Amino acid sequence: MTNNRMPVVFVGHGSPMLALDNNQITKEIAEVGHKIVENFGKPKGILAISAHWYKGETYIQETEEPRQIYDMYGFPKELYEVKYPVKGNLELSKKVQELLGDRVSVDNSWGIDHGTWTVLTHMFPNADVPVVQLSVNSKLSSEEIFSIGKSIVPLRNEGYLIVASGNIVHNLRLIEWENPDGTPMAYEFNNYIIDALKRHDDDLVIHYKKHDNYRYSIPTKDHYLPLIYALGAADGDKVEVFNNTCNLGTMAMTGFIFNER
Repeated sequence: MTNNRMPVVFVGHGSPMLALDNNQITKEIAEVGHKIVENFGKPKGILAISAHWYKGETYIQETEEPRQIYDMYGFPKELYEVKYPVKGNLELSKKVQELLGDRVSVDNSWGIDHGTWTVLTHMFPNADVPVVQLSVNSKLSSEEIFSIGKSIVPLRNEGYLIVASGNIVHNLRLIEWENPDGTPMAYEFNNYIIDALKRHDDDLVIHYKKHDNYRYSIPTKDHYLPLIYALGAADGDKVEVFNNTCNLGTMAMTGFIFNER
């Protein structure tokens, strides 16, 4: 039996090496994909909101053949050989434009970046679900971003999956490359946001600066804002937590599935 309304997923993507990893984190991401197909059916398409398409505008892609972008530097050759030949979905692009109106415009200069394909390589490894990316608008307030998330809720009723990709805690300046775990401060903020989501305290998630160590956890907001898009699109649904862990000292890999079940 399947649910008629697709869930919303937020994934902590961390290092681009996620695409090549085979560990508990990638296994849980893969399990999310299995659960979605089993419980909700195969998505008609994915609206992906990646921290790495961070612009001063709200853009949507409208192309049948989006290019895969290797927007990372200094990693092993094997990572640049990972192929995720996904198709676009013009119908999904048009529906987003209808829902957002003059708040969105078309931009095909980007593509499917590593914030999206390193995750979907595990979640939908056959690259058989079309993907359209929506940019993260750096100029919008958290409230405005939440509003955009609310506006795209109807996509879920039409069989489209919304996948936001970023990190609750993401501090590259203080990253500890040899640390397989997180710092106490990283876990403190990570658990604070998890608790707020479980209690449906949207205000604390949206106004994350209320927490004492938000500057440590979110020195730049690009990787956190996808969670606020997801929260708006979640439409008050209950949350299930996966990959509740931190690594590299200052990177939270925590992910969420928002659904009615």
